[in-house]
Amino acid sequence: MMSAILPLSDGSRFRVLSAGDGPPVLLIHGVGLRAEVWGPQIDALCATHRVLAVDMPGHGESDPLPSGASLPDFVAWAARVIDALALGPIAVAGHSMGALIAGGLAATRPDLVARVAMLCPVHRRSAAASAAVLARATDIAAGRGDPEAPLARWFTAEEAAPRALCADMLRTVSPGGYATAYAAFAAGDATYADRLPDIRCPALVLTAEGDANSTPAMTHAIADAIPGGRALVIAGHRHMLTLTAADQVNAALLDWLKETST
Repeated sequence: MMSAILPLSDGSRFRVLSAGDGPPVLLIHGVGLRAEVWGPQIDALCATHRVLAVDMPGHGESDPLPSGASLPDFVAWAARVIDALALGPIAVAGHSMGALIAGGLAATRPDLVARVAMLCPVHRRSAAASAAVLARATDIAAGRGDPEAPLARWFTAEEAAPRALCADMLRTVSPGGYATAYAAFAAGDATYADRLPDIRCPALVLTAEGDANSTPAMTHAIADAIPGGRALVIAGHRHMLTLTAADQVNAALLDWLKETST
């Protein structure tokens, strides 16, 4: 696996991990994490594809977006990344906030996206869920974020190794980058909801049965709104199923990468 820091057209820089050869696949992680969280997917997909996992803005070694950036700003950043890699149209998979970025990109920049996978996306939260995530965004912006809180939502007590990996990422993420991204994530659950029918490429929408925030109902609603969209719910897992159910996630992604347009 190779790591590189590359320039974008706006003068900022982003970090990318790359492995393998073949058709390219771009992986975008969720809030508070970094590219290495895709380790099981990189290992599985690089046998047949060129896999590119990026640090989201303000995470890892990627430069941040300005404070107050919204979800469309993150989508525009992803478009600049694909332009910088000169690989579009490309398969794009995202997890959690990365899923919102991937979906927004597929809806608004079909020239850059050959197929899209949205893993554990959020969609039109309830009033109570929206209030809770906005309150967490306020706490994070004020420096009151508690890394143990998301870990308790993401993992069971038995999932010690993946929990420790994510705990390290949450504890070392840039506070400003984390706050900006979380605020965009908290306010972005409906940003592209009305644009989902504009997605015309092969689309996989996947979540865990036990994900209380990126629920199975949300996954089915997103897939139903996308022409030809396919929903998959994996039983027995929570939000970080990319780590805890890696074999099932990898199999679903490999099927998605083989899917032809209709």
